[in-house]
Amino acid sequence: MSAPFKPELAPAIGRDDKPGAVDIPRNEPLTRQRQTCSAKRLAGGWTLLLVLSATNAGAIDSGLWSDSELTTLRSLALSSLPPLPADPSNRFADDPAAAVLGRRWFFDQGLSSNGKVACASCHDPDRDFQDGRDLAKGVGRTNRRAMPLAGMAYSPWLFWDGRKDSQWAQALGPLENPNEHNLTRGGCAKWVLAHYLSEYRAVFGEPPDLSALPDNAGPLGDKRARRAWIGLDDSARDAVNRVFANVGKAIAAFERRIAWNESRFDAYVRALGEQAPATPENSLSSEEIAGLKLFIGKAHCVECHRGPLFTDLDFHNTGVPARPGLPKDLGRLAGAEQVVADEFNCLGGYSDASPEQCRELNFINKGERRLLRAYKPPSLRNVAQRPPYMHAGQFASLEAVIGHYNRAPAARRGAARSNPYI
Repeated sequence: MSAPFKPELAPAIGRDDKPGAVDIPRNEPLTRQRQTCSAKRLAGGWTLLLVLSATNAGAIDSGLWSDSELTTLRSLALSSLPPLPADPSNRFADDPAAAVLGRRWFFDQGLSSNGKVACASCHDPDRDFQDGRDLAKGVGRTNRRAMPLAGMAYSPWLFWDGRKDSQWAQALGPLENPNEHNLTRGGCAKWVLAHYLSEYRAVFGEPPDLSALPDNAGPLGDKRARRAWIGLDDSARDAVNRVFANVGKAIAAFERRIAWNESRFDAYVRALGEQAPATPENSLSSEEIAGLKLFIGKAHCVECHRGPLFTDLDFHNTGVPARPGLPKDLGRLAGAEQVVADEFNCLGGYSDASPEQCRELNFINKGERRLLRAYKPPSLRNVAQRPPYMHAGQFASLEAVIGHYNRAPAARRGAARSNPYI
């Protein structure tokens, strides 16, 4: 179980803190986290064992691993995580005051049409910053699972389909989604200035005067909201958009520092390098070691779940079936088109980046058949705490996930990336 979220300040993991940086709570203390990326064979399939307490006595035996295996293990440890990357599209990304304000907005249920939904409703710190549901639930029910947030500052694309290219742009999507926060863009901007005027002014400067604008105007709202949005002149729409974008930028300043503590797997890798004595906190059982060898070897799990984030942050069609009753979902094929068209992308007028800093967007792949029903593999860190699995909760257990990959079914739509090693 994750430890309860507490608002005390704690440093981020995987990098040295910058002087004066606002630290945010990590989602799990070292003494509670018992996850390792290991696997074992069960009656016809592979199953991940990520919450095991059995450990070996004696010294850590590095002789169990070849040099190439040790190199792979080191690449998976949090100690290999590079410094937190800059976000040139968000000049407030590392602003301590913006992070504090963003944290307040992250938990404020006032940022929803019914006053009952906050970002934390679907990204609960007590649940590894997700909600444990097969389909996320805000004002209404969505068509996808909520993704965990830890480490997502390292991802060039956000959401399962990558339809946003920054954390601040991602934060804006749910605010206008009728099934999530269900706000109009204008309503959100006016609410923020009505309830957080002094805080907004302290971070972003003097805001525009939106008092004469309709209470609910937005390009994605209902017919009345869209009509009100169209009725605004360009300067009024721009003023709303800038306040709205700043809401996302502050929330991103908070979210980008959400990180993991070192897990028992990380402690094990560190102990291998130091040839340290075995302890319950840095040891793996014989089953876990066997499973870890499969994970980085014959089972080839590490092909998609690589690096210290345990994800390659790319998009793959792995033959996961569509969930009955949901709208047609094209995955990355649609997401790539959406991020290019997004007015809040890196190249848009509300980005703080120069065009040459938008490398990912400038070289995006779109329109390729392989992107149909391709989704981003989430991190496997803390994965045992996050059932069900896949983008729409198609599999209830890790055994079911591994069973799917053991069968390696053909994709019903698109071209599945097959596993020739099973």
